[in-house]
Amino acid sequence: MPSRVLVFDVNETLLDLGALDPIFTRVFGDAAVRHQWFQQVVQSFLVTIAVGRYVDFGAIARAALEMVAARLERPLTEDDRRQILSAIRELPPHPEVRRSLERLRRAGLRLGTLTNSTKATAEAQLRNSGLGDLFELTLSADEVGRLKPAPEPYRFAAERFGVPAGQVRLIAAHAWDVAGALRAGCRAAFVARPGMVLDPIHEVPDVVGRDLAEVADGIIAADAGA
Repeated sequence: MPSRVLVFDVNETLLDLGALDPIFTRVFGDAAVRHQWFQQVVQSFLVTIAVGRYVDFGAIARAALEMVAARLERPLTEDDRRQILSAIRELPPHPEVRRSLERLRRAGLRLGTLTNSTKATAEAQLRNSGLGDLFELTLSADEVGRLKPAPEPYRFAAERFGVPAGQVRLIAAHAWDVAGALRAGCRAAFVARPGMVLDPIHEVPDVVGRDLAEVADGIIAADAGA
């Protein structure tokens, strides 16, 4: 069954977390700490799913920052915390994102976002990045009290768009998100941004590209004319 609805992960998929690097350099003396922090975020929210406890993504991001700072024995000031966490709402899009989304809309596909961030954060991110006008719905896992890659957020997206799960395609730069969508009965596409690779123990999506422009090519070929 072809996908008619596309739901996009936001952080790293659409928006460039690399914009945080100057702040991490100032606070920690090393931009690479940003990668450590985001990996801790992922580890922390996967633990909440495994143990059956819901914690909103903002609280997880803050706790992960504290963990990384403690690991590096670098005390954080409240201004450090504020600068890093508030900057998440002001991330720029990757260069090819807007024109790729416009192509997908012109091809007749319905677009939404599905993020682990709260709805308020997601709306601020899309507004500040200039992408908000391109999406029919802005959806958050917070609305169902379960974070991706648990199945509930993907099924929630299908319900909100009023289509079966098989008509929803999740687009993400994270292997765990792609795996979650596929297991929930959706289709998926993987944006293989630098350093991002698929997990070989899980099903591989039918569309993979180095950036959203390549992924859009694959989606249009697979879905738009069907």
